[in-house]
Amino acid sequence: MKINFNLFIILITVYLLFITNTAFAELLSGYHFLSTQAQQMQDDDFQNPGYELIEQGQQIFNQSSDNDLSCSSCHALDGQQLNPASIAQYPKYSIKLQQVLTLRDQIQVCWSDKLGNFPLLYDDPKLLALETLVRNRASGEKVNVDIGGAMKPFYDAGKKLYFTRFGQMEMTCAQCHDIFSEKMLRGQKLSQGHTNGFPEFRLESQKMINLPQRLRECFRSLRAQTFDQDSDEFRNLEVYLNARGNGLVIETPAIRY
Repeated sequence: MKINFNLFIILITVYLLFITNTAFAELLSGYHFLSTQAQQMQDDDFQNPGYELIEQGQQIFNQSSDNDLSCSSCHALDGQQLNPASIAQYPKYSIKLQQVLTLRDQIQVCWSDKLGNFPLLYDDPKLLALETLVRNRASGEKVNVDIGGAMKPFYDAGKKLYFTRFGQMEMTCAQCHDIFSEKMLRGQKLSQGHTNGFPEFRLESQKMINLPQRLRECFRSLRAQTFDQDSDEFRNLEVYLNARGNGLVIETPAIRY
């Protein structure tokens, strides 16, 4: 029995090393794994619950701060002049700040530094609404995260986390979304775990969530101690996950199980 178990571990290790350097034959968005009914819900702006949050985001986006400036002062009413190609590149490296910025981070920079507002907490509903609105303005644009130059150390750190075992179950992200992708688990097909739909509406919890919130849910399901939402670990993991889905179109607000 001990020999068989050791052989099993060796085979799994070899397989993990193989998939670490092997891309999917075809990138499949989480949309591919939805039922026809759920796909129709996502495609219909009136049925998709995420558009309620976009409307809230528009109100916050257009609201003037104490210095009479608003997000729309730079980006036009409802963000109609936001740059979709630029949005699709997040997370990206800020030379000025000497750090990686997620889209949430960039919104925070504008919110506090340019508008003079008090910084929002990372799980503030206002920040979620703004992120949903802004990424929706890039809907249909292909994800295009740079993984070279200054971004490479963060990408490599995120990749390492993706293949690290966590929690009492000692599982990795790769086991669900690479090895067992498209297999059934608890009545659902496991997706490839792409992030092109975030922020997204979760049918199970009936609420909109951002990527760090979803990662915390995953960690808890593995019975693992999770990281803070604004931690470097989750920021690095977001770099890897977004880059891993380069070429997929942004679907925010997506519907997912």
